[in-house]
Formats: sequence, structure tokens, C-alpha cells
Amino acid sequence: MMKTRSRDSVSRKIFLFANYLFMLLLTFICIYPFWYIVIYSFSKPGLVDINPPVFLPRGFTLSNYKDIFELKGFFHALLISILRTGVGTAGAVLSCSFLGYLFTKNEMPARKWVYRFLILTMYINGGMISTFIVIKSYGLLNNFWVYILPLLVSAYNIVLIKTYVEQLPQSLEESARLDGAGYIKVFTAIILPLSKPIIATVAVFVAVGQWNSWFDNHIYTRGAESLTTLQYLLYNYLNEAQRLADQIKNSVNGGDISQMMSNISSKGIRMTITVLASLPIFMIYPFMQKHFVKGIMVGAVKG
Repeated sequence: MMKTRSRDSVSRKIFLFANYLFMLLLTFICIYPFWYIVIYSFSKPGLVDINPPVFLPRGFTLSNYKDIFELKGFFHALLISILRTGVGTAGAVLSCSFLGYLFTKNEMPARKWVYRFLILTMYINGGMISTFIVIKSYGLLNNFWVYILPLLVSAYNIVLIKTYVEQLPQSLEESARLDGAGYIKVFTAIILPLSKPIIATVAVFVAVGQWNSWFDNHIYTRGAESLTTLQYLLYNYLNEAQRLADQIKNSVNGGDISQMMSNISSKGIRMTITVLASLPIFMIYPFMQKHFVKGIMVGAVKG
């Protein structure tokens, strides 16, 4: 009996050791790519092209960040990105939440047909040309609201919220209706407070999309420099750095290339831009993780 318990104890220790080792390896595999991007962005341009970093920066420098922060219009573009992310996220969350709630009501006229049409938009859309024509006809070209209005309604987010609301006890709403509460009152006083998990989920989705978006700036607001977003500014800066690096390689003799390229690294700039673009999401997500996980699990279950 003692020998059996001893063998079980040894086997359990071996299992735990192997399990912890596997989890540490998995954690390293998940974290290292972003860590590599961070240390590359802090490495000296001339050194990383010859000997890329592994765990620590090669010749620690802040030159990549300094160059980006000194870009003309950087802080204004940052403000535009913050505004579009904040306003766009709040507007999309409210509109999708209310529509998701309405689609659970049998009293809504043509509810099934409207909902089916909404689902159809997840598979079929009018394309870029028709979208551009519609936006132009509404006078949204070179207008800040072109960042907000087209993204207020998302079929995917509405489906998530509708599925979540259907899980809530109907007795709460029935009690409020008996007390004379209307749809707006029920939505603001009962549905919204109880839907924090799915709202956090949708907010993360919308905020990430708004913060990282640059193509709408390229298509709809190129004529308004005051509406340039941070992502579009960084996109243009990266293209310019890549073009300059290619010109140097093609026009300078081999002996002078290393000296001129010591201050230019398109890959280093790309890594720095990735860090700046990802940092706000990494700062916000830990505070919403609990609600996000619960919302995505419950909202994805068909009731």
C-alpha cells in the first residue's frame, strides 16, 4: 500500500512538472512575438539590420519613438483618433444595444423580416463604389461624422446583444411594465445594467476597429488634413520611410549605405507603429476582461 501511494505521488509530481512546463512554454510562445516587436522598436536601426535582437534591444535607443512624436500633426491626429474611438464606440454600443433589445420584442412591426434583412448584410454588401456614392450623397465627405455614422449599426454586434438579452429573466421586464414603464425606461433601467458583460464585449470590438481604422480616412477625408487620424498619419510615414530606404539602397554606393541606413530602418518604424497602435488596447482590455469573457460566452449561446 505504501509503495502504491509513493508511486502515485511520484507520478503526480511528474505530471504537474510536465503540465507547468507545457504552460510556461505556451505562455512564452504567446508573449514572445509582441515582446520581440517591443525590443525591436527600442533597438538602434543600424545594429538590428545586421544582428536582430533576441531577448533584449540591440543598442537601446528612443529614436524611433522620437521621430514619430515629432511628426507634423501627430498630437492633432492622436486627438482625432481618440475622439472617433470614444464617440464611435459609445454611439455603436447604444444603437446596437437598443436594436438588439427591440428585436426580442414580438410587438415590433415586421420584426422577423427586418432581422433577416439585417443578417443578410453580414454576407452581402453594396461594395466600395456604391458605399462611396451613398456617403457622398449624404454630404459626409471630409466630415468627421463619416467615421461615426456608417459604423453605428453592426449586424454581428446586434446578434450578440439580442442573444444575450434573450437570456435575461422576462419577469423583470414584466414587473416594470406593470408599473407603467415603457420600452425606453425598461431598456435604460433594466436591460443596460444587466447587459454589462455583452456591452463590454461589443465595446472592445468597436473600439479596436475604430482605433485601428485608417482606410476610411484614405477614401473619404483625404481632402481634410484636420481630420487625419493617427493610424493614417503613421501609415503615410511608414510608406515614406520605406520609399526613402529603397532610394538610398538604389542610389548610394555600397560603402556609404551602412552609414546612411544607420538612421533609417523601415522595419524598426513598422515595429514602433505596431507598439503605438496596440498599446491603448492592452491598457484597456485588462479592466474589461471579466465582462468580455462572460459576454462572449453567453452572447454566443443560442437560447
